[in-house]
Amino acid sequence: MSAALLPAKRERFLRACRGQDVDRPPFWFMRQAGRYLPEYRAVRERVDFLTLCKTPELAAEVAFQPLRRFGCDAAILFSDILVVPQAMGLTLTFGAGEGPRLTEPLRTRDDVSRLLRVDPGRDLAYMLAAVRQTRAGLSDGEALIGFAGAPFTLACYMVEGEGSTSFARLRTMMHADPAAYDELMTRLTDVVADCLQAQVEAGADAVQLFDTWAGLLDGPTWAARVAPHARAVLARLAACGAPRIYFAAGGPHLLPHLGGLGAEVIGCDWRTPLAEARRLLPPGTAVQGNLDPVLLLAPPAVAAARAGEILVEGDAAAGHVFNLGHGVLPGTPPAAVAAVADAVRGFRSRRAA
Repeated sequence: MSAALLPAKRERFLRACRGQDVDRPPFWFMRQAGRYLPEYRAVRERVDFLTLCKTPELAAEVAFQPLRRFGCDAAILFSDILVVPQAMGLTLTFGAGEGPRLTEPLRTRDDVSRLLRVDPGRDLAYMLAAVRQTRAGLSDGEALIGFAGAPFTLACYMVEGEGSTSFARLRTMMHADPAAYDELMTRLTDVVADCLQAQVEAGADAVQLFDTWAGLLDGPTWAARVAPHARAVLARLAACGAPRIYFAAGGPHLLPHLGGLGAEVIGCDWRTPLAEARRLLPPGTAVQGNLDPVLLLAPPAVAAARAGEILVEGDAAAGHVFNLGHGVLPGTPPAAVAAVADAVRGFRSRRAA
């Protein structure tokens, strides 16, 4: 395909999300804007993390940084999934050298009942302003991805109060106090759907639902207690026309269940080959992934070689968005990311005219 006929980045991304042939897979990287980039660290020297998230011009600036360096096909809104619980009335802090903390974690149904109703246009206005400002600055035709944490993952933090390897408190609530669990999940479903719809209306081309902790659950429990809420969020977005991406970190065992969610794209971590993921998903479902982020800590040639293998595997069918199998790790050399980006840009689909 001649350079004159190559599609714009936004068109390439949207076509791939919809399972259509493209000249090469579009690419972006989860956590592509972050502290591994010196230009991001320069911004963070001036402001704390939450101030960065809540200052639209700064959020847009850091969203642009990886596009300038690596030529990604898509930007992703710079924000944090936990600003939604904050808008619902919980106090959110990011201590130096610590993960996020939510004070007054939810332990009872009475705690859940005190959560505030959220109007995204009012309570998350800074986020929507960041979407609009980022959209306006994408001068090279890149796509813009909005996102939110899935109800289950948000509930994990809201009940535990901080990060955990097991999130045992929420998982206990699910079985010991199902009324409290169900009310919390129902409230979060409404808020997350409203938030993502508002992002699309503000200019996002696609949205990703991050279910970071879904992989903690076995398949039947996830299907019975989590999937209905994720499905409801995605169903609310169907009329928007924006492709919907669902990503369950650590969830290869959930793949047989994910096809019923209604997402156009299923994110895959590095544990499952793309060919196997496609076998487990309904025909026509696009896949996203799935380079192991640890490989970016190896010599750049190693990461690029593995990216080449994934590109060939993904090209077996239409509908592949190249990405990592999870987020860029702190300490990743930008040169390794650049080598992978070069490998993707240099790849050509066998189906390209």
